[in-house]
Amino acid sequence: MPIDITAYQRIRTEIPPHVTLVAVSKTKPIEDIQALYDLGQRDFGENYVQELVEKQAALPTDIRWHFIGHLQSNKVKYIAPFVHLIHGVDRASLLPEINKQAGKHGRTIDVLWQMHIAQEETKFGFDADELQAMIKTEAQTTYPQIHVRGMMGMASFTDNQTQVKQEFEHLKKQFDQLALQMPSNTNFDTLSMGMSGDYRLAIACGSTIIRVGSLLFGARQYSNPV
Repeated sequence: MPIDITAYQRIRTEIPPHVTLVAVSKTKPIEDIQALYDLGQRDFGENYVQELVEKQAALPTDIRWHFIGHLQSNKVKYIAPFVHLIHGVDRASLLPEINKQAGKHGRTIDVLWQMHIAQEETKFGFDADELQAMIKTEAQTTYPQIHVRGMMGMASFTDNQTQVKQEFEHLKKQFDQLALQMPSNTNFDTLSMGMSGDYRLAIACGSTIIRVGSLLFGARQYSNPV
């Protein structure tokens, strides 16, 4: 189905200037991404490395590509040359590889620590104690090719807005606490939370990046992504 231009324009007028809209384009054809690009959208999010690499090669070079999926260490090298922001750094073991591949391309790659805030065990991410340990080990200086810009979280898949609000508020609290502990020269200013069904609530709770897919592109068309 074609992109929903009305929904896109509505969201753009709703969100404050400090909030970035990432159009989640996973499984969507290049033509739909180009159509949204032609309306002025520049930030797009993908979950699968192979799909992201193929789209990046075929679309305008000024697109800011966000990797928002669960990233495998052996696939970092494919997106390191161009990725704008890696949202889902959900384990410490991923950092050395991102740092290594960023160095190969003379880049500093912006990343977000992913915190587990949902009730579903299937979601990835650090808990509060693990994030504190990351601060104490000075991950920012250990990996000079990585710039930790903030945090990301995914709320529970539920219609219970009270629960979702509590999870967003918990993430914002952790974000604020960690921001106070980060080095003074670190721009720890990015909080990625909120999707098509809860982006308004996320913004109210302090989100600076919302990840919106189905409202813009319609239901996902699943294939066999790698």
